[in-house]
Amino acid sequence: MSAEFGGPSGLRGRLTQWLRGSGPTRTADDGGREALLLAAAGAGLPLAPAAHPAADYRCSCDRVGCPTPARHPVSFAWQTQSTTDRAQIERWARHQPQANFITATGMTHDVLDVPLEAGREALDRLLGAGVEVGPVAESDDGRLLFFTLTRGTPEDEDEWWPCELDCHPETMDEHPGLRWHCRGSYVLIPPARLPGDDHRSVHWVRGPEHPLPDPLSLLETLTEACARHVNAFGL
Repeated sequence: MSAEFGGPSGLRGRLTQWLRGSGPTRTADDGGREALLLAAAGAGLPLAPAAHPAADYRCSCDRVGCPTPARHPVSFAWQTQSTTDRAQIERWARHQPQANFITATGMTHDVLDVPLEAGREALDRLLGAGVEVGPVAESDDGRLLFFTLTRGTPEDEDEWWPCELDCHPETMDEHPGLRWHCRGSYVLIPPARLPGDDHRSVHWVRGPEHPLPDPLSLLETLTEACARHVNAFGL
Protein backbone atom coordinates (compact mmCIF):
# COMPACT_ATOMS: atom_id res chain seq x y z
CA MET A 1 0.00 0.00 0.00
CA SER A 2 1.55 3.24 -1.10
CA ALA A 3 1.02 6.82 -0.13
CA GLU A 4 -0.60 7.22 -3.56
CA PHE A 5 -4.03 5.59 -3.63
CA GLY A 6 -5.39 6.36 -7.11
CA GLY A 7 -7.95 8.82 -8.42
CA PRO A 8 -11.02 10.41 -6.81
CA SER A 9 -13.16 7.38 -7.63
CA GLY A 10 -10.67 5.00 -6.04
CA LEU A 11 -9.15 4.51 -2.63
CA ARG A 12 -7.98 8.11 -2.28
CA GLY A 13 -11.51 9.43 -2.87
CA ARG A 14 -13.08 7.02 -0.39
CA LEU A 15 -10.45 7.80 2.22
CA THR A 16 -11.00 11.54 1.76
CA GLN A 17 -14.70 11.04 2.44
CA TRP A 18 -13.92 9.18 5.66
CA LEU A 19 -11.44 11.82 6.83
CA ARG A 20 -14.09 14.49 6.37
CA GLY A 21 -16.42 12.47 8.56
CA SER A 22 -19.99 11.61 7.87
CA GLY A 23 -21.66 11.93 11.25
CA PRO A 24 -22.43 9.54 14.11
CA THR A 25 -24.94 7.52 12.10
CA ARG A 26 -22.30 6.09 9.80
CA THR A 27 -22.30 2.26 10.02
CA ALA A 28 -20.24 1.01 7.07
CA ASP A 29 -16.59 1.39 6.17
CA ASP A 30 -15.86 2.83 2.74
CA GLY A 31 -12.94 0.48 2.05
CA GLY A 32 -10.08 2.96 2.13
CA ARG A 33 -9.67 3.17 5.89
CA GLU A 34 -9.88 -0.57 6.43
CA ALA A 35 -7.42 -1.31 3.62
CA LEU A 36 -4.84 1.06 5.10
CA LEU A 37 -5.26 -0.40 8.59
CA LEU A 38 -4.82 -3.93 7.26
CA ALA A 39 -1.75 -2.85 5.29
CA ALA A 40 -0.19 -1.50 8.50
CA ALA A 41 -1.03 -4.70 10.39
CA GLY A 42 0.33 -6.76 7.50
CA ALA A 43 3.62 -4.89 7.88
CA GLY A 44 3.79 -6.07 11.50
CA LEU A 45 2.49 -2.95 13.27
CA PRO A 46 0.17 -3.98 16.15
CA LEU A 47 -3.05 -1.93 16.27
CA ALA A 48 -5.74 -1.10 18.82
CA PRO A 49 -8.82 1.18 18.63
CA ALA A 50 -8.47 4.81 19.65
CA ALA A 51 -10.77 7.74 20.31
CA HIS A 52 -11.99 9.97 17.50
CA PRO A 53 -12.98 13.63 17.11
CA ALA A 54 -16.37 14.76 18.37
CA ALA A 55 -18.23 18.03 17.89
CA ASP A 56 -16.75 21.32 19.10
CA TYR A 57 -13.15 20.04 19.11
CA ARG A 58 -14.05 17.46 21.75
CA CYS A 59 -13.03 13.82 22.10
CA SER A 60 -15.30 10.81 21.75
CA CYS A 61 -14.27 9.66 25.24
CA ASP A 62 -16.30 10.80 28.25
CA ARG A 63 -13.38 12.48 30.01
CA VAL A 64 -14.05 16.13 30.78
CA GLY A 65 -11.26 18.26 29.34
CA CYS A 66 -9.51 15.31 27.65
CA PRO A 67 -5.87 16.47 27.19
CA THR A 68 -5.35 14.43 24.00
CA PRO A 69 -8.67 14.45 22.13
CA ALA A 70 -8.86 11.74 19.45
CA ARG A 71 -5.23 10.77 20.08
CA HIS A 72 -5.45 8.07 22.79
CA PRO A 73 -6.51 4.40 23.02
CA VAL A 74 -10.05 3.62 24.14
CA SER A 75 -8.96 0.80 26.45
CA PHE A 76 -6.55 0.86 29.38
CA ALA A 77 -5.46 -2.60 28.17
CA TRP A 78 -4.23 -1.26 24.84
CA GLN A 79 -0.76 -2.80 25.19
CA THR A 80 -2.10 -6.34 25.51
CA GLN A 81 -5.01 -5.64 23.16
CA SER A 82 -2.80 -4.46 20.28
CA THR A 83 -2.68 -7.00 17.50
CA THR A 84 -1.84 -7.63 13.86
CA ASP A 85 -4.63 -10.20 13.52
CA ARG A 86 -6.51 -9.38 10.33
CA ALA A 87 -9.90 -10.71 11.46
CA GLN A 88 -9.81 -8.76 14.72
CA ILE A 89 -8.84 -5.52 13.00
CA GLU A 90 -11.62 -6.00 10.44
CA ARG A 91 -14.14 -6.46 13.29
CA TRP A 92 -12.92 -3.34 15.08
CA ALA A 93 -12.92 -1.25 11.90
CA ARG A 94 -16.44 -2.31 10.92
CA HIS A 95 -17.99 -2.13 14.39
CA GLN A 96 -16.30 1.18 15.25
CA PRO A 97 -16.47 3.06 11.92
CA GLN A 98 -15.51 6.45 13.40
CA ALA A 99 -12.58 5.19 15.49
CA ASN A 100 -8.96 6.15 15.00
CA PHE A 101 -6.35 3.47 15.71
CA ILE A 102 -3.05 3.55 17.57
CA THR A 103 -0.05 1.31 17.10
CA ALA A 104 1.79 0.18 20.23
CA THR A 105 5.53 0.80 19.99
CA GLY A 106 8.35 -1.24 21.48
CA MET A 107 6.92 -4.59 20.36
CA THR A 108 8.02 -4.91 16.74
CA HIS A 109 8.76 -1.29 15.94
CA ASP A 110 9.67 2.09 17.40
CA VAL A 111 8.77 5.56 16.15
CA LEU A 112 11.06 8.59 15.99
CA ASP A 113 8.71 11.57 16.35
CA VAL A 114 10.07 14.96 15.27
CA PRO A 115 8.83 18.48 14.42
CA LEU A 116 7.47 18.64 10.89
CA GLU A 117 9.98 21.04 9.34
CA ALA A 118 12.93 19.26 10.95
CA GLY A 119 11.55 15.93 9.79
CA ARG A 120 11.11 17.09 6.21
CA GLU A 121 14.68 18.41 6.14
CA ALA A 122 16.00 15.15 7.56
CA LEU A 123 13.93 13.02 5.17
CA ASP A 124 15.32 14.89 2.16
CA ARG A 125 18.87 14.45 3.44
CA LEU A 126 18.42 10.75 4.19
CA LEU A 127 16.87 9.95 0.82
CA GLY A 128 19.49 12.05 -0.96
CA ALA A 129 22.23 10.08 0.77
CA GLY A 130 20.66 6.78 -0.24
CA VAL A 131 19.80 5.77 3.32
CA GLU A 132 17.01 3.20 3.62
CA VAL A 133 14.07 5.05 5.16
CA GLY A 134 11.03 3.08 6.24
CA PRO A 135 7.41 4.17 6.62
CA VAL A 136 6.91 7.85 7.43
CA ALA A 137 3.65 9.45 8.56
CA GLU A 138 2.77 13.13 8.75
CA SER A 139 0.49 14.49 11.46
CA ASP A 140 -1.25 17.76 10.64
CA ASP A 141 -0.57 18.97 14.18
CA GLY A 142 3.03 19.53 13.12
CA ARG A 143 4.92 16.25 13.58
CA LEU A 144 6.62 13.73 11.28
CA LEU A 145 6.79 10.10 12.42
CA PHE A 146 9.60 7.79 11.28
CA PHE A 147 8.77 4.10 11.80
CA THR A 148 11.78 1.88 12.57
CA LEU A 149 12.66 -1.50 13.95
CA THR A 150 12.48 -1.64 17.71
CA ARG A 151 15.70 -1.58 19.65
CA GLY A 152 14.22 -4.37 21.72
CA THR A 153 15.19 -5.23 25.27
CA PRO A 154 18.96 -5.04 25.83
CA GLU A 155 20.70 -7.48 28.14
CA ASP A 156 21.64 -4.58 30.39
CA GLU A 157 18.35 -2.91 31.35
CA ASP A 158 20.27 0.12 32.66
CA GLU A 159 21.05 1.01 29.04
CA TRP A 160 17.39 1.57 28.15
CA TRP A 161 14.18 2.83 29.70
CA PRO A 162 10.46 2.83 29.05
CA CYS A 163 9.31 5.68 26.85
CA GLU A 164 7.02 6.92 29.63
CA LEU A 165 10.09 8.12 31.54
CA ASP A 166 10.73 10.55 28.67
CA CYS A 167 7.33 12.19 28.28
CA HIS A 168 3.74 11.22 27.73
CA PRO A 169 1.90 11.98 24.46
CA GLU A 170 -0.05 14.77 26.16
CA THR A 171 3.18 16.60 27.08
CA MET A 172 4.55 16.86 23.55
CA ASP A 173 4.26 20.67 23.57
CA GLU A 174 6.86 20.68 26.35
CA HIS A 175 9.25 18.55 24.27
CA PRO A 176 9.53 20.23 20.86
CA GLY A 177 12.51 18.16 19.73
CA LEU A 178 12.79 14.45 18.98
CA ARG A 179 10.88 11.86 20.94
CA TRP A 180 11.67 8.16 20.69
CA HIS A 181 8.49 6.11 21.14
CA CYS A 182 9.54 2.71 22.43
CA ARG A 183 8.21 0.46 25.21
CA GLY A 184 5.10 1.79 26.90
CA SER A 185 4.15 4.29 24.20
CA TYR A 186 2.03 4.54 21.09
CA VAL A 187 1.27 6.78 18.11
CA LEU A 188 -1.77 7.24 15.89
CA ILE A 189 -1.60 5.11 12.76
CA PRO A 190 -2.85 6.43 9.41
CA PRO A 191 -5.53 7.07 8.50
CA ALA A 192 -6.54 9.06 11.58
CA ARG A 193 -8.63 12.20 12.01
CA LEU A 194 -7.62 15.03 14.35
CA PRO A 195 -9.99 17.49 16.03
CA GLY A 196 -10.84 20.67 14.16
CA ASP A 197 -12.96 21.86 11.29
CA ASP A 198 -10.18 21.81 8.69
CA HIS A 199 -10.05 18.03 8.10
CA ARG A 200 -6.71 17.58 9.85
CA SER A 201 -5.36 14.05 9.74
CA VAL A 202 -2.47 11.67 10.20
CA HIS A 203 -1.52 10.24 6.80
CA TRP A 204 1.29 8.32 5.15
CA VAL A 205 4.12 10.11 3.37
CA ARG A 206 5.82 6.75 2.78
CA GLY A 207 3.56 3.76 3.25
CA PRO A 208 4.03 0.62 5.37
CA GLU A 209 5.25 -1.36 2.37
CA HIS A 210 8.71 0.10 3.05
CA PRO A 211 10.84 -2.17 5.28
CA LEU A 212 11.53 -0.92 8.80
CA PRO A 213 15.11 0.40 9.13
CA ASP A 214 17.46 0.28 12.11
CA PRO A 215 16.65 3.41 14.16
CA LEU A 216 20.33 4.17 14.63
CA SER A 217 20.70 4.65 10.85
CA LEU A 218 18.33 7.66 11.07
CA LEU A 219 19.08 9.00 14.51
CA GLU A 220 22.06 11.27 13.83
CA THR A 221 20.40 13.03 10.88
CA LEU A 222 17.15 13.47 12.80
CA THR A 223 18.80 14.82 15.94
CA GLU A 224 20.88 17.29 13.93
CA ALA A 225 17.79 18.55 12.10
CA CYS A 226 15.89 18.86 15.39
CA ALA A 227 18.73 20.80 16.98
CA ARG A 228 18.67 23.28 14.09
CA HIS A 229 14.89 23.56 14.40
CA VAL A 230 15.03 24.23 18.15
CA ASN A 231 17.79 26.82 17.77
CA ALA A 232 16.12 28.57 14.85
CA PHE A 233 12.86 29.04 16.74
CA GLY A 234 14.37 29.54 20.19
CA LEU A 235 12.47 26.55 21.60
